[in-house]
Amino acid sequence: MVAQPVRKPRRVFIKDLLKYGVGAGFAGLESSRLLGANDRIRIGVIGTGGRAMELMRCFNPGPQAFWAGLTQFKIVPVSGAQLVAVADVYEPHLDRAGAMVGPEAKKFNNYHELLEQKDIDAVIIASPDHWHKQMVIDAADAGKDVYVEKPATHLLEEGPKMVRAVEKSGRIVQTGTQHRSWKHYIQAKEIIDAGTLGTVRMVESYWFLNYTPALEMMRRQKTDLSRLDWKAWLGSAPAQPFNEMKFRMWRYFWNFGGGSLTDLMVHSIATIQWFMDSPTPSSAIATGHSYDFGWECPTTLSCTLEYPKGFLVSYIGDHSSGMDFGSIVFYGSKATLEISRAAFALYEENQGFKYNSKSQRWRPDPKLYVESEEEGTSENLRNWLECIRSRKTPNANLRFGVEVARAAHIGNAALLSGKKATWD
Repeated sequence: MVAQPVRKPRRVFIKDLLKYGVGAGFAGLESSRLLGANDRIRIGVIGTGGRAMELMRCFNPGPQAFWAGLTQFKIVPVSGAQLVAVADVYEPHLDRAGAMVGPEAKKFNNYHELLEQKDIDAVIIASPDHWHKQMVIDAADAGKDVYVEKPATHLLEEGPKMVRAVEKSGRIVQTGTQHRSWKHYIQAKEIIDAGTLGTVRMVESYWFLNYTPALEMMRRQKTDLSRLDWKAWLGSAPAQPFNEMKFRMWRYFWNFGGGSLTDLMVHSIATIQWFMDSPTPSSAIATGHSYDFGWECPTTLSCTLEYPKGFLVSYIGDHSSGMDFGSIVFYGSKATLEISRAAFALYEENQGFKYNSKSQRWRPDPKLYVESEEEGTSENLRNWLECIRSRKTPNANLRFGVEVARAAHIGNAALLSGKKATWD
């Protein structure tokens, strides 16, 4: 297959669009339904594709394991809430999600009708990225608390409007950057805050997911267009004919997603910006191509971000190999910390080097090694529900989610322009 060039935009919109402070504190108003300590929070799900099903299994566990090789993680069911309604413009997805909810499930083709239900307290939004802004605002205006999948925004300029609408409404909004609630990530953050690493000047991150098997499966799938409202699915995106690959792999087409940087790098950036207490990069350079898949967004790429606190972040991603999955390494003057969804390891400097024949890396034995006990999505949902009851700010609140997405958008601006993108 011929490599597909990265589409060039007419110009790059990198300017100071977000003039609001860093931090939280938008949880002031009462829920539209007063919730007692023992009341179950009633949840509707908007957009019922693959990620929505994973989120729903946190409430209604089934035999299916989490996608992407996460079968080693224990999934502890989330209690204190009930899935009651689903909405989707594609009927097979809607029917599948309704079956998971149960025979009493309310099903809607139009998400506005779900938001009109007075007995629904909160919604999970797992739609394509280009719908996130409008659905979050509509849900907040309808008095619903929200869990929205990452990235919080599809475009750089969407963030301020979303934040203003949510803060005005007083709704609780959690974003799907689950590392913020994952226990061993929290423990690692405490180690960094204690100054254990010393000065950190370089953070290395990577994410590898082999999409070749999935692509072959998707090429055999045929969407029943009589059961899909394609115009409604497009929403604010430009009108265009139905395309099977765009419908199935929308994350890698610019009208609907932002490729690897907004899909996967955001998880690394969420961790890095949180750990380093630095919410916005000052510049980015990036390069990449879709060598094997023919999608618009690159599937093999690298991105380097510079932060005003004086450190660099390198990210590489590839979808032709999945051997190493994803990891982040914080290189400090006193110690190095490597963390993934499976575990973290802390290595002290000046302890001599030992060649590890299994990993083929020169490192001393770790001073501390902590494995993950539970998949972090359940913890992130649990934190959201706790904050719905307490009206406190959730771990991965909307401001945080917008900041994380912003870094990915700056990276994509550099990728598309072929030039260094800067943020004032």
